[in-house]
Amino acid sequence: MPKLQQFRYLVAIAETLHFRRAAEKVHVTQPTLSSQLRELEDRLGVQLVERSRARVALTPVGKEIATRAKKVLNEVQEIVDLAKHGQDFLGGTVRLGVPPSLGPYLLPHLIPDLHSLYPRLRLYIREGVPQTILAQLEEARLDLLFFPLPIKGAELRSVPLFREPLWVVVSQDHRLAEQSNIERADLAGETVLALEPGHRLHNQVREICEEHDGKISLEYEGTSLDTLRQMIGMGMGISLLPALYVRSEVLHDSQVVARTFRARAPYRSIGLVWRRETAREEEFLALGNLVRRVLSTRTPEVRVAS
Repeated sequence: MPKLQQFRYLVAIAETLHFRRAAEKVHVTQPTLSSQLRELEDRLGVQLVERSRARVALTPVGKEIATRAKKVLNEVQEIVDLAKHGQDFLGGTVRLGVPPSLGPYLLPHLIPDLHSLYPRLRLYIREGVPQTILAQLEEARLDLLFFPLPIKGAELRSVPLFREPLWVVVSQDHRLAEQSNIERADLAGETVLALEPGHRLHNQVREICEEHDGKISLEYEGTSLDTLRQMIGMGMGISLLPALYVRSEVLHDSQVVARTFRARAPYRSIGLVWRRETAREEEFLALGNLVRRVLSTRTPEVRVAS
């Protein structure tokens, strides 16, 4: 019968396609990795890895077995987590993924309460564009996401946390700065700056521009919300920015001003997302309840989900 550790070696090869890097990944020597893979091939009676001086590749059956082995290893880890965390509710490490347009402006409101109520909880926070952190969640490299909703995927579970309105941000000498709030029709003809593609916020701003005849800038795209704010201050265009960011950064910048929409304000929905088979679902549901309670008292800009 093959050993779980041998499957870990096979998965490492599948992910790196390199014997030395795979050995480093699983913390063994290269000869140990190679011999264990050959033993796995002998036990299964099939070649899994094509070896040559030029490259390392998996055979078709090797790729299929590596994919299934990765699922088995994730299931085994879930069993270990279930045993571990059943004795320590919201303790230990949670690997949390969050988009950079959200994390720095949301987490400061939450961390003090989380640490106070669950002092044994450790959050490993990983920022990344939505597609990247979603893939890391599906691959079990992350445990939980703060993520824009809705989310698709039969293997994922989500709960809503809040709706965050988008505010119009313009330079302090822009014509719209004279208005106390904005109509959607005011976007017509305006150059609208957005984050670069790959961010959910880019898609949302583009759709709003298409609906109301705004001209989304394709030449100048922001790598972060801060770069957008700086370009707005220089008169390069206007933008639609999330309320938590506005509260954190825009209201303290004399070069730009923020205005709300008079009616039908656009918003983004934020929720918690995790793998359906996780052993920590009860903990994540409790965490979601705590997040909603904290935000309902500290962030009047957002509408907390009931």
